[in-house]
Amino acid sequence: MPVYDFDTIVDRRDRGSFKWEKYRDRDIIPMWVADMDFRSPPPVIDALKQITEHGVFGYVVPPVGAVDTIVGMLEREYRWTVEPHWVVWLPGLVPALNLACRAFCDPQQAVMITTPIYPPFLQAPPCSDRPLISVPLALDNDSWQFDFEAMAAALTPDTRLFMLCNPCNPVGRVFRQDELAALGQFCIEHDLIICSDEVHCQLLLDDVEHLPTATILPELAARTVTLLAPSKTYNLPGLCCACAIISDNKLRQRFKAKMRGIMPEMNSYGYAACQAAYTHGEQWRLELIDYLRGNRDLLESYVADQLPNIRMTHVEATYLAWLDVRDSGIENPIKFFEDAGVGLSDGREFGSEGFMRLNFGCPRATLTEGLDRMRAAL
Repeated sequence: MPVYDFDTIVDRRDRGSFKWEKYRDRDIIPMWVADMDFRSPPPVIDALKQITEHGVFGYVVPPVGAVDTIVGMLEREYRWTVEPHWVVWLPGLVPALNLACRAFCDPQQAVMITTPIYPPFLQAPPCSDRPLISVPLALDNDSWQFDFEAMAAALTPDTRLFMLCNPCNPVGRVFRQDELAALGQFCIEHDLIICSDEVHCQLLLDDVEHLPTATILPELAARTVTLLAPSKTYNLPGLCCACAIISDNKLRQRFKAKMRGIMPEMNSYGYAACQAAYTHGEQWRLELIDYLRGNRDLLESYVADQLPNIRMTHVEATYLAWLDVRDSGIENPIKFFEDAGVGLSDGREFGSEGFMRLNFGCPRATLTEGLDRMRAAL
C-alpha cells in the first residue's frame, strides 16, 4: 500500500509561486514550468524545520554530510566512484550552463546543442556572447535521436563545447549506452568538452537505465562536467541546491574561477534538503515515480483517443510531455489553450515551433481537468 499522498490538491495560489502567479485571477490551470504540485518528502520538510528552529542563518560551508550524500548516491545508483573534491556546489543548474559557456569557450568559440531542449540551453551561449550552433534531433520511429550527420555538418573549427540534456527535457528520452558512446566519440574526435545536465536522472518511468555521460568511455571523464540536483526529483527547485561533478582538475579550476564574485554561496536550507532527500527520500521517490507513470499512461491514451490532430511521443522519463500540434490547424496553440483554461509551454522557446510542453507532475484530478478542457476546446 502506498504511504504517501499525491492526490490531494495543494493550493499554491497567493504563495508567490512562479508557476501559479502567471495566471493570477484567471481560470487557467498552469501546466507549463517544470515544478510539480506535490508537497516535498516529509523528511525534507522535517530537516527544514530543524534549520528554522535553530534560528541562526549565517554563512555556511558545504557540510561534509551533504558531500558524502552526493558521493554515496552516485556510487549506489550508478557504481560511479566520485571523489569528494570533484563536487562543486551551485545555487542552480541554469547558472551552471552559463558558467560552462564562459569557462570553456573563448568569445569566438561556439557551443553546440540539439533541439528541442530546455530554453536556458538556448539562452546561455548568447548571454555569454558565445556563438550557438543548434542542431535538431531526428524523430525516427517515434523516438528522438541524435543526428550525427547533421551535427558534423554544422560543426565549425571553433566549436568547443557540447551541452547535453539527458534525460532530455522536453522530449522525455533516456539516451542509451550506444547513443552516449557515439556522442562521446563524436566529442572526443572533435575535441569538445561536454556539459551534461542530468537533473531528471532519478525520474525514470520505463524500465531503462540512466548512465552518467562521464562514465560511458574512459576518455570522457576528463572532458565532462556533470550537472545534478535533487530539485526535480524531490520538488525542491526554489531551494537553489545543485552541484557539478568535475573530475578533471583543470576543468574544475576553470569552472570555479568563473564563479568567483558573481555566484552566490549555497544556503543551509538547500544543503539540508539535499541531504535529507537523498538519504531518507527513496520510498517517497519510488511512489512518486509510480504515480507519474500512471499520469503518463493516462495522458498518452487521452491524447491518442480524445485530442484530434495532436500527437505525443512516448515519455521514458521526467514529468513532461512533448505535444506535436502541427497538424491541428491552430494558428496560436498557446493562446488557444489558454483561452480554454490550460497554460502550456510554447515549443518555440525550446527551438521547435508547432509543439507544446505539458507538465503532468500534478494530482490526477488536475491533469484530467486540464485534458478535459483541451478536449472541449478542440
